[in-house]
Amino acid sequence: MANEKFAYAPAPESRAILDLAPSYGLFIDGEFTDAADGTVFKTVSPSSEEVLAEVARAGEADVDRAVKAARKAFTSWSALPGAERGKYLFRIARILQERARELAVLESLDNGKPIRETRDVDLPLVAAHFFYYAGWADKLAHAGYGPDPRPLGVAGQVIPWNFPLLMLAWKIAPALAAGNTVVLKPAETTPLSALFFAGICRQAGLPRGVVNILPGYGDAGAALVAHPDVDKVAFTGSTEVGRAIARTVAGSRKKVTLELGGKAANIVFDDAPIDQAVEGIVNGIFFNQGHVCCAGSRLLVQESVEEEVLDALKRRMGTLRVGDPLDKNTDIGAINSAEQLARITALAEAGEEEGAQRWAPTCELPSSGYWFAPTLFTGVTQAHRIAREEIFGPVLSVLTFRTPAEAVEKANNTPYGLSAGIWTEKGSRILSMANKLRAGVVWANTFNKFDPTSPFGGYKESGYGREGGRHGLEGYLAGAAGPAGERASEKGSATNEGA
Repeated sequence: MANEKFAYAPAPESRAILDLAPSYGLFIDGEFTDAADGTVFKTVSPSSEEVLAEVARAGEADVDRAVKAARKAFTSWSALPGAERGKYLFRIARILQERARELAVLESLDNGKPIRETRDVDLPLVAAHFFYYAGWADKLAHAGYGPDPRPLGVAGQVIPWNFPLLMLAWKIAPALAAGNTVVLKPAETTPLSALFFAGICRQAGLPRGVVNILPGYGDAGAALVAHPDVDKVAFTGSTEVGRAIARTVAGSRKKVTLELGGKAANIVFDDAPIDQAVEGIVNGIFFNQGHVCCAGSRLLVQESVEEEVLDALKRRMGTLRVGDPLDKNTDIGAINSAEQLARITALAEAGEEEGAQRWAPTCELPSSGYWFAPTLFTGVTQAHRIAREEIFGPVLSVLTFRTPAEAVEKANNTPYGLSAGIWTEKGSRILSMANKLRAGVVWANTFNKFDPTSPFGGYKESGYGREGGRHGLEGYLAGAAGPAGERASEKGSATNEGA
């Protein structure tokens, strides 16, 4: 679908670097093991529907085994000096760097996202998070959470399929730095990179039971959340599941962080640098096929520049290349699963039925696998489902506004509050808007920028708690309340890149 003037020869990354086994077990107490009931499931590549491997499926008995192993390991792991724990995290980070090419290929195969993203975004950030929290391990007393902060115990962590290895890093790195042990359940459609990470833990000499990996379905996640010997629950995923988790842990002593859905507004003012804004819009919604909780799925553009922005955006969308995730030229890969493709398709059809105008560039999609062309809708009102519900796919809804006050009102008119973007040349407008937008992260003249030193999280139905940065340690320390005046407020903080 790229412009005919710019023909790209195929540039596939070789799979030869990746040594995939036909089957994988659960990782409990430092060993790979079969599920207690012998149940297995298959993980497939969404770009080809090829079966990649057979994986043991964890059940309640396996959750209990893993939690007991983590509890046993907690005594010695938490007693280690922080500098010693930091050495393990540094070692894991270095091994992640050494095996980055192998892991990038694996992530693209199992998830469907382009190799350019796994190679240039996911893996560098994964290693960076382990390096960052390795540095905190011996400085917890200076993190602002009291002079003698203590680990909670066993952390039960459930991660989604959109950033399998990165979400693992967001969860495991601060937990280990703070002295906790971990039982992590990866998503059923993307278990492989977590199991490879288990091998990295062994390679790094991490003590047995400190990290346990349980691939499985929702029943395993529910059992982990409800287990009486789990002290901390961390979940990233849908708001619906987040609500169920909150109900499960209500009234218990468990500490919880939830990072849930989003419906972010990407706001373009009439003085914005249009070409730069268009790149930010494309990155905001088409990065990782729109499988991003903080995706800029609602474009709010000032009426006076709507036509100019849409013309430039359509030209840019016409150059996006959809296809083989392992091809280094690919911009948009495969949708992660048949189930997710069906949801995206249904919501896009609802947009048309409700009167919005659908547009997508001419695009030949592969014959096998799960694919959806990059799509935008104009003529969208706030009553449309595509403006209210999280699509979690490469679909952009375009709305207009006349004044900054109207932009704020429309941006905040959502049950979510995870992120937002502002495009303008005026620094004062950036600060004013950031103070009014009810979003955990507000990007200015950029979008989807992540850094291990910066906290991330939402308000309202986007969850609570923060991951990343010094703030990310709070959820893994006993009695941590944060220094006075530094609790996350309901006002976004602006990150400004570019003019």
